[in-house]
Amino acid sequence: MADRTAPRCQLRLEWVYGYRGHQCRNNLYYTAGKEVVYFVAGVGVVYNTREHSQKFFLGHNDDIISLAVHPDKTLVATGQVGKDPYICIWDSYRVQTVSVLKDAHTHGVACLAFDSDGQRLASVGLDAKNTVCIWDWRRGKLLATATGHSDRIFDISWDQYQPNRIVSCGVKHIKFWTLCGNALTAKRGIFGKTGDLQTILCLACAKEDITYSGALNGDIYVWKGLNLVRTIQGAHSAGIFSMYACEEGFATGGRDGCIRLWDTEFKPITKIDLRETEQGYKGLSIRSVCWKADRLLAGTQDSEIFEVLVRERDKPMLIMQGHCEGELWALAVHPKKPLAVTGSDDRSVRLWSLADHALIARCNMEEAVRSVAFSPDGAQLALGMKDGSFIVLRVRDMTEVVHIKDRKEVIHEMKFSPDGSYLAVGSNDGPVDIYAVAQRYKKIGECNKSSSFITHIDWSVDSKFLQTNDGAGERLFYKMPSGKHLTSKDEIKGIHWASWTCVIGAEVTGIWPKYTNITDVNSVDGNYNSSVLVTGDDFGLVKLFRFPCLKKGAKFRKYVGHSAHVTNVRWSHDFQWVLSTGGADHSVFQWRFVPEGITNGILEASPQAEGGVDSYSEESDSDLSDVPELDSDIEQEAQINYDRQVYKEDLPQLKQQSKEKNHSVPFLKRERAPEDSLKLQFIHGYRGYDCRNNLFYTQAGEVVYHIAAVAVVYNRQQHSQRLYLGHDDDILSLSIHPIKDYVATGQVGRDAAIHVWDTQTLKCLSLLKGQHQRGVCALDFSADGKCLASVGLDDNHAIVFWDWKKGEKLATTRGHKDKIFVVKCNPHHVDRLVTVGMKHIKFWQQTGGGFTSRRGTFGSAGKLETMMSVSYGRGEELVFSGAATGDIYIWKETLLLRTVKAHDGPVFAMHALDKGFVTGGKDGIVALWDDMFERCLKTYAIKRAALSASSKGLLLEDNPSIRAISLGHGHILVGTKNGEILEIDKSGPMTLLVQGHMEGEVWGLAAHPLLPVCATVSDDKTLRIWELSAQHRMLAVRKLKKGGRCCAFSPDGKALAVGLNDGSFLVVNADTVEDMVSFHHRKEMISDIKFSRESGKYLAVASHDNFVDIYNVLTSKRVGICKGASSYITHIDWDSRGKLLQVNSGAKEQLFFEAPRGKRHIIRIAEIEKIEWDTWTCVLGPTCEGIWPMHSDVTVVNAASLTKDRTLLATGDDFGFVKLFSYPVKGQHARFKKYVGHSAQVTNVQWLHNDSVLLTVGGADTALMIWTREFLGIQESKLVDSEESDTDAEEDGGYDSDVAREKAIDYTTKIYAVSIREMEGTKPHQQLKEVSVEERPPVSRAAPQPEKLQKNNVNKKKKLVEELALDHVFGYRGFDCRNNLHYLNDGADIIFHTAAAGIVQNLSTGSQSFYLEHTDDILCLTVNQHPKYKNVVATSQIGDMTEFPGTTPTIHIWDAMSKQTLSMLRCFHTKGVNYVNFSATGKLLVSVGVDPEHTITVWRWQEGAKVASRGGHLERIFVVEFRPDSDTQFVSVGVKHMKFWTLAGSALLYKKGVIGSMEDAKMQTMLSVAFGANNLTFTGAINGDVYVWKDHFLVRLVAKAHTGPVFTMYTTLRDGLIVTGGKERPTKEGGAVKLWDQEMKRCRAFQLETGQLIECVRSVCRGKGKILVGTKDGEILEVGEKNAASNLLIDCHMEGEIWGLATHPSKDIFISASNDGTARIWDLSDKKLVNKVSLGHPARCAAYSPDGEMVAIGMRNGEFVLLLVNSLKVWGKKRDRKSAIQDIRISPDNRFLAVGSQEHTVDFYDLTQGTTLNRIGYCKDIASFVIQMDFSADSRYIQVSTGAYKRQVHEVPLGKQITDPAVIEKITWATWTSILGDEVIGIWPRNADKADVNCACVTHAGLNIVTGDDFGLVKLFDFPCTEKFAKHKRYFGHSAHVTNIRFSHDDKFVVSTGGDDCSVFVWRCL
Repeated sequence: MADRTAPRCQLRLEWVYGYRGHQCRNNLYYTAGKEVVYFVAGVGVVYNTREHSQKFFLGHNDDIISLAVHPDKTLVATGQVGKDPYICIWDSYRVQTVSVLKDAHTHGVACLAFDSDGQRLASVGLDAKNTVCIWDWRRGKLLATATGHSDRIFDISWDQYQPNRIVSCGVKHIKFWTLCGNALTAKRGIFGKTGDLQTILCLACAKEDITYSGALNGDIYVWKGLNLVRTIQGAHSAGIFSMYACEEGFATGGRDGCIRLWDTEFKPITKIDLRETEQGYKGLSIRSVCWKADRLLAGTQDSEIFEVLVRERDKPMLIMQGHCEGELWALAVHPKKPLAVTGSDDRSVRLWSLADHALIARCNMEEAVRSVAFSPDGAQLALGMKDGSFIVLRVRDMTEVVHIKDRKEVIHEMKFSPDGSYLAVGSNDGPVDIYAVAQRYKKIGECNKSSSFITHIDWSVDSKFLQTNDGAGERLFYKMPSGKHLTSKDEIKGIHWASWTCVIGAEVTGIWPKYTNITDVNSVDGNYNSSVLVTGDDFGLVKLFRFPCLKKGAKFRKYVGHSAHVTNVRWSHDFQWVLSTGGADHSVFQWRFVPEGITNGILEASPQAEGGVDSYSEESDSDLSDVPELDSDIEQEAQINYDRQVYKEDLPQLKQQSKEKNHSVPFLKRERAPEDSLKLQFIHGYRGYDCRNNLFYTQAGEVVYHIAAVAVVYNRQQHSQRLYLGHDDDILSLSIHPIKDYVATGQVGRDAAIHVWDTQTLKCLSLLKGQHQRGVCALDFSADGKCLASVGLDDNHAIVFWDWKKGEKLATTRGHKDKIFVVKCNPHHVDRLVTVGMKHIKFWQQTGGGFTSRRGTFGSAGKLETMMSVSYGRGEELVFSGAATGDIYIWKETLLLRTVKAHDGPVFAMHALDKGFVTGGKDGIVALWDDMFERCLKTYAIKRAALSASSKGLLLEDNPSIRAISLGHGHILVGTKNGEILEIDKSGPMTLLVQGHMEGEVWGLAAHPLLPVCATVSDDKTLRIWELSAQHRMLAVRKLKKGGRCCAFSPDGKALAVGLNDGSFLVVNADTVEDMVSFHHRKEMISDIKFSRESGKYLAVASHDNFVDIYNVLTSKRVGICKGASSYITHIDWDSRGKLLQVNSGAKEQLFFEAPRGKRHIIRIAEIEKIEWDTWTCVLGPTCEGIWPMHSDVTVVNAASLTKDRTLLATGDDFGFVKLFSYPVKGQHARFKKYVGHSAQVTNVQWLHNDSVLLTVGGADTALMIWTREFLGIQESKLVDSEESDTDAEEDGGYDSDVAREKAIDYTTKIYAVSIREMEGTKPHQQLKEVSVEERPPVSRAAPQPEKLQKNNVNKKKKLVEELALDHVFGYRGFDCRNNLHYLNDGADIIFHTAAAGIVQNLSTGSQSFYLEHTDDILCLTVNQHPKYKNVVATSQIGDMTEFPGTTPTIHIWDAMSKQTLSMLRCFHTKGVNYVNFSATGKLLVSVGVDPEHTITVWRWQEGAKVASRGGHLERIFVVEFRPDSDTQFVSVGVKHMKFWTLAGSALLYKKGVIGSMEDAKMQTMLSVAFGANNLTFTGAINGDVYVWKDHFLVRLVAKAHTGPVFTMYTTLRDGLIVTGGKERPTKEGGAVKLWDQEMKRCRAFQLETGQLIECVRSVCRGKGKILVGTKDGEILEVGEKNAASNLLIDCHMEGEIWGLATHPSKDIFISASNDGTARIWDLSDKKLVNKVSLGHPARCAAYSPDGEMVAIGMRNGEFVLLLVNSLKVWGKKRDRKSAIQDIRISPDNRFLAVGSQEHTVDFYDLTQGTTLNRIGYCKDIASFVIQMDFSADSRYIQVSTGAYKRQVHEVPLGKQITDPAVIEKITWATWTSILGDEVIGIWPRNADKADVNCACVTHAGLNIVTGDDFGLVKLFDFPCTEKFAKHKRYFGHSAHVTNIRFSHDDKFVVSTGGDDCSVFVWRCL
C-alpha cells in the first residue's frame, strides 16, 4: 500500500529574482537597518545589499501592489489585489506580521501612507469609487472612509505638519482632505490659469500648506492650500512617477529615466540620467525613488533596482534584475553546474548563478521565448520561440548555432535526449519533431498522434522512448527516433524514464485533487533520489508530494509566494534547490531543499515558520488517508446543519410584506389580548448532544448552562431556575467570565448574536453581532475577562476576538474549513488563542485586526487527529488537547511532545485545575490527572448505582458520553450527551440535578388528568414521566423500539397510550410504564392519540395515513375507522360525551366523525360553537381563526390548548413562540401575548388539569418547559414582562393637524432642488444669441452711450462691494423641529437654528454669531449639559450635498462660542437626522434619522466612532433622549411608539412601553420626554395627557396636562422641575407653558401673550428664574418664573415662503411679505421688528414708493393693497386679476403703479387720481407669467422678465412692446432686479438644468449684482456680467430656495429671503 502522507522533507525560500516595477510606483525604500525593502509577486522582500541576503514576508495571498514605510523605517505596510484584499503591517527586521487590516476594500489596495507619527494609515482601494480609508492600524480599526474619486488615485500622502490633512492625486485631479471625527471631506485643488488640468502622478507635502506634485507632462506643480501657485516646467521630459521627501529635500524619478534631487525649497541640486550610464538602455523608465543620506535607490519599469552613490553618480550599481513585462514560462537547469536559464515574453534569455544568487548573462532575442533546454553536456542551449521556430545557442558565448522554423504555433516544450544525440521539440500544433544533433539538427522523425497542443515531454534513460502529455489530457508513448506510436502495455511498463516532468500518468495521479479538471497543474519535476515530486499550479502554490504518488488527493506540503500561475518548476542538477517561475509576476524563486532528518534543526532557526514552511495542508485530506475512522458521534455532529429556512431576524420583514400584501383588506376589530400572562418557571433539558464546555459554576455556587434559546441559572439548594431570555434562537455555546459572574452565550441566526450577561441581574451587558453567520459554536473569555473569542458556523468558521464591553471586534480571521469545536484563550498572553476541531489544531497570534496561525507540528510523536478539547497548562508554552482517539496530546509551543492514552473513544471534555486536569470522554468516565498527564489520580464512572438519593431524576443508561466538565465548590459538574447534568462529590457519590430529552424532536406531551404529572415522548426513542410540583424531576423513563410523536393519559390516569413513528401504538401502565397492550395497524407515523371522556371507553388514534382508528378500550378491538381526510391528520379532539370526534388535517380541513363507527358528519359553523368539547387542541375553525399570524404562509401553528374554563387558548408555532389568546379567537390576527424560550418550533402545548400551569415542548430543542399562569390580580405587583403583540390598528388618542403634518414631512436635500417656479423654455445661458443687424461701429461720433443704470449714489464715490458677511438672521425653525432652543453661559446667550445656520444670540446686545458649516437645513440641535463640555453643541441636517449627490447627512459637534468644529459624524441615516442628544457624561451622542427604518445610532463623538445602531420604528420617531444620569439608558418616542433602550456593548436593546390595564390609557403618538428620580419617565402624548412610566411600565396618567398635544418637555437638572409646552388656547387658568414639580403632580401655567388664537409651543428650556420658549410660529420668548411676564426676543415669519421684499429708498428699514399672510417692517440697524400687519391672504411681493411714504403689496389671490408706511393703514386696494400678483412697482416719478401677475399681464394704475386706482393701460404679448419688473429712470419704460426666460421692454403707460434693440440699448434703468438679459448672462451657473436663479439685484452704485438661487446660495458678481459662468463669491446659509434679494438704500446691507426656511437674512457689505 503506497504511503499517502505528506513527504517529510521540506522547501525553504532562499532567493527571489525580480522586483515589481510594472503597474506599481513608490514601492522601494531603505529601512532603518539600511536594508532595501520592496516586493515581487506576493512576497515582501527585505534585501541586505552588504551581505547579499534576503528575508521574506509571506503574509499575503495574492499580488502585492502597494507599500509604505512607517516613519520608524522598520515597520512596513503592504497592500494586495484580490476579491477581499487586505493590508499587512509587518516588521522588516523580524519579518513578522504586526497587524492585518481587512474588510474595507474590494479589488485591491492601490496606495498606502502612514501619518507623521505612524499611528494612522491611509489606504486607497481599486474599486470603482477608489475608496479612501483611514485606519488606527495597531487596533485594526477603521476610523473613517470616503469615496475617493470617480477615477484612479495614484498617490496619497499625509501632511507631516498638520495632523488631520491628507492629499491625494490621480487622473486629472488633486484633492485636499481633512479628517474630522469620522468624516473625511475633500476639496479639489484649483488649477486655475497657472497650469493645465492634468493627471497628477505623485506628491509630497511640505511646510506651510505647500504641496509639491509630479504631473504627467513632466512638470512639478506647486500648491499652496487648494490653489496651484506655480509650476516648475520641464523638471522631467516625461511623466514623474515617483517623488520622495526626506530631510535633505526631495528626489523625483520619471519616465525619462532621470533622477533629480531638489533641496527643501525645491530648488534643483543635481540630475542623474540612468539611460546614459553603462547599464542604461533606451526606454529605461523609473517607477520608484528613495534617497537616504548619500545613497539613492531607483526601481525601473523593467524590474531592475539601481543603487547610486551620490558621489559616484555616473556609476550606478545594478543590485537586482528580473524579467519584465510578458509571461515567463521557459526554465531549464544546467546538467552539471549550479546554473539555471530562463526565457520570457520580454524576449530575453537570462542565465542565473544559483550559488551566487546573481544574473551572469543576458541575451536579447527577436521573438518571445517560451521554452528552453540544455544539452546533456551543458554546451548548447535550445530556445523554443512563440512564432514556432527554435534557436540553438552555444552557452559559452551565446552565439547562434541554428535557427529552424518548421511550425507556426508556439514551441512550449523541448528536451535533449539523455545521450545528447536528439532534440525533441513539442509545439502547440500538436506534433513532436525529432532532430538529430550531430547532423546540424536535421529533422529525422515526427510524433503526431496528439489531438491537442503538447504540454510536457520526457525521454527514457536509454534515449529510445519518448512520452508526451497534451492539452487533451492524453499521455502517449513513441519509439525514438522514428516517432512510431507505442501501444504495448508490457513494453511501456519496462521503460525507465530519465526525467519526470509529465503531469499525467499513474505515478503522479496523487497530484490531482479529487474531482478536478486536468489543467490546474502547469508543471512537475520528479526527484528520484529523495522520492519527492514538486509541482507548480494555477493557484500560485508550489507543492511537494511523495513520488511516485498513486492515489488521487495525496497529502502534500504547500508553499506560497507566487501570485497567480506558477508556470514551471525544476530541480537543480544536484537536487539542492527547486526553481519555480511565475507567469504574470515575472519572478524566479529559488527554494532550498531540506531533506528528511535535518528538518528540526532548520525549523527552529528559521523565523519563517509562518510562511507555511510546513503546511500539512488543508486541502489534502483524502478518504484513504492515514486518519483513523471517525467516531460516530463526531461524524454526526460535524454534519449537523444549523441553517434555518426562516431566521427570527426575518420576521419583521415578513410581517411588513404581508401587511403590504393584505392591506387592502378592511380592518376588522382585532380581538383584545388576554389579561392573564405566563411566567417561565422551569425547563427540563440540557443541550449536550452537539455542544461542549457549556456548563459552569458561578461564584455564588449556582450552575449555569443552556437549553433551547434559554440560558439557565440553576440553584442547587432550592432546585429552582432563573432564566436569561434574551436570545431568540438556539444557544450553541456558553462561556463564563473568569472574574465576575458574567456569562457569554452564542446562538443560531442569519447574523448570529452573542450575549454577555450578568447571572445575578439577568441583564444583558453587551450584545455582539455582525460577524458570524449561521451560528456561534464556541466561545471563550480571555484570562483578564476583557476580551472574548468566538467561532462561527460559516463556511470558514470565522474566529472573532472582541472587546466585549465596547462591543467592538478587535480582530477576525478565517478559522478552518472544517468545524472548529473549541477555542481557548491563552492565560499568559492576551493576544494568543488555540483552536481545535476536525483534523486540526491551530495556534493563533493576534496581529492588529487579524490573526496569523501556525499549525501544530506532529513530527514523529503522533498522527494528525480530530481534536475535541483543549486546555493550557501552567507553564507558558504547554497546551494539552484531547483527541478523537482518546489520547491526550501534549504540545510545547506548536511542537507535539508526546501523547497519553486517557479514554476509550473521544476526549470530549477537559478542565484545567491549579494542580492538574480533569477529563471526560465518550466512555462515561471522569478522570483526574496530575499537571503533566503523567499519573491518573482517580476515575469516576458514571453509573446508575452511584446516584445518590437526592437525585432529581434517573440516568438513562450507564456510562453516558460526557460533553462538559467543570469544577468548583468541592464538586465536579458533568454534562452528558443524553441531556443530564450531574454533580459528583470528590468522595464518589453523584447527584443528578437536571435532565431532559436527548437529540431528536419532542412532539408527544400529555398532562395527567388528576396529578401534577406529565408524560413526554420523543424521537430519541424514550417515553418519560415528569413530576411538576416543586420537585421538578423525571419519575420514570422507558426506552421504546421506535421514536414516538404523541401520547395520552386515560381519564383515570392509570393508563398511558403512546403513538410511535412506525404506525404502531402501545398502552402502558402509567405508574410502572410496562406494556399493557400494543397494535400495529398503520404504516405511517401516529400523529395524535386521545381517550374519550368519563370512563375512557374509546381510544382514537390518528395517523399520517389520513385515517383515525377508533378502538374499544375494554375489548382491545378496533371498532371504527374515520375516513375522508385528504391529507395526514394533525389533531383530534373528543366532545365531552365521548361521541363526536373533531379532526384537523394537513390540508387545513376540519372534519367531524361519530364514534364508535367513524361515520362522517357535516356540522354548521353556528352548531360547532355550541358543542361542548372535552379538550380543544385543534387549530382550525371559526373559534380560533385569529391565532394564525399574518404571514401564515410560512409559519404554521403546531398546537393549541384551551383551559377548562374555556377563556384562554395557548398556541405553539414554528417560530418558537408560545402565545396566549382570549378564547374564542374570532376574526383575523387577534392580539396576543407572546413568550420566547423555545428556539425553533414549539411542537405541543398542554394545560395542566387545574389550568395553573402550561406545559410546552420544543421540536429540535428537546426542551420541556413549565410555565405558571399569572392571574390578573397578581400581575400588578410583579409586573411580568411579556412582549405584547403589535398594536398597530387605529390611531388612538385622536388627531392633531400639526402632528399629522410633521409625520408626513419628507425632507429632500437641496441637491435635488428643483425650480421653485414652474418655468418653461431654454435657460438664458443656453439660448443662442441673434446677431443684431447694425453692430455698433467701434468709434462713434454720436453722443456717448447712456448709463445702463441710474447712479443715484448717496456718497457719490463708486464703491465696489468686495465681500458679504452674515450680520443677522430673522428666523427660528419651530414648525417641524422641537427642543432646538437652549440657554448658554447661564442665560447670557441663547442658541437656536434656522435654515442651514446655527445661531448664537447675545440677549443683552442682541447681536448674533453663526455656525455655517452645514450644507443643508439643520433639523435638530442639542447642547451638552456636562460641565466638562461647556458650550458644546451638536446639530444635524437634511441629507448632504457633497460631490456625490444624495449622500448621507452629517452631524456636526461644535463649540458655540468659538464656532470651531470639534467633530463631524457622517451618518447612516439617509434623508436626514431629526433628533440628537448627549448622554449624562457628555461623551456619547444619540441620533435618530428620518430614513424608513428611523435608525437610532449612538456615537462616541470625540473619536467619531459609531458605537451602536439599530432600526428604531417603522414610523416617525420624534425624540430620543438619554436619561440624565445614564450613558446606557435612553428613551425614544414617536408615532404610536414608546421604547426604553439600553446600550449593551455595541448593540441596542429595547423594551416597548407596557400599558397594561390602566384605565383610559392607550398606546398613543408620543411627542416629548422628561425624566424623574427612581427611574421615572414622563412622556407627552398627542391628546394632551402626560404618561408616567416606572421602568417600562405605565404607572399613572397626568390627564390633560395641556388641551392639545404636549410637544415639548424639559427636565431641569439642578432641581428636577419639569417644564412642558403644548398647543393650547390661551385661557385664564391654562397656558401653553407649564412648570411642574418633580413628580408632575402640581403645576403653574404661563400665558405667552403673543396674541395668537392658539399658542403652539415647540421648545422649552429653563434657566435661572427664566423659561425660554420657542413657538411653532417662529417666535422666541422669555417668561419670568416669578412675575410670569413674557418678553418677545425674536418674532419672525411663520411657516410659508417669503417672496415679497423691498428696501426703503432712504432709511435703514425694509419690508418683507410672506405666504403666512403678514407683512413685516424691520429695522436694519437695530436688528428688530418694527411693525407687522396681517393681510388676511398670502402676500407675494412688495414695493416702496420713491418717497418712502407708501408701500404696495401684491397678494396670491390677485389683490393688491397700498399701505401708509407709518401707520400701516390701508390707503387703497383693488383686485382685477384672479391669480397671484408676482411683482409690483411704483414708478420713479410716483405717478404709476405697475402690477405684474401670473396671468401674463402687467397692469398700470394712475396714482395721481387718488385711491380709486384706475387702470390706465396694460401690457399684452407677454409669453408667460411675470417674474420681475423694473422702471426706467424717466418712468417711460418698464422691463419685464417672464417665466419663459424672456425679457421684454414696454412703454408706460400704454404697454406697447418695444422690439428695436437700438432703443432698448439707450434706456437708463432706475433699478435692476431682472435675472434675464445680456447684461446678466454670467449669473447663470452650469448646473442650472433643474434649478434656477430666482432673483437678482444690482447695487445703487451699479457695480455689483447679487443673486439668489434654488440651491440656497447667495452669490456676488460684478455688474455688468456679460461673460457666461462669470466669476463670483458664494455664501451659504439659506436652505433650498432663495426667493428674493435686495440691497439697502446705501448699499451697506443685502437682505435675502428664503423659500423653504421662512427666514430673512441680513448681510453686511464689505
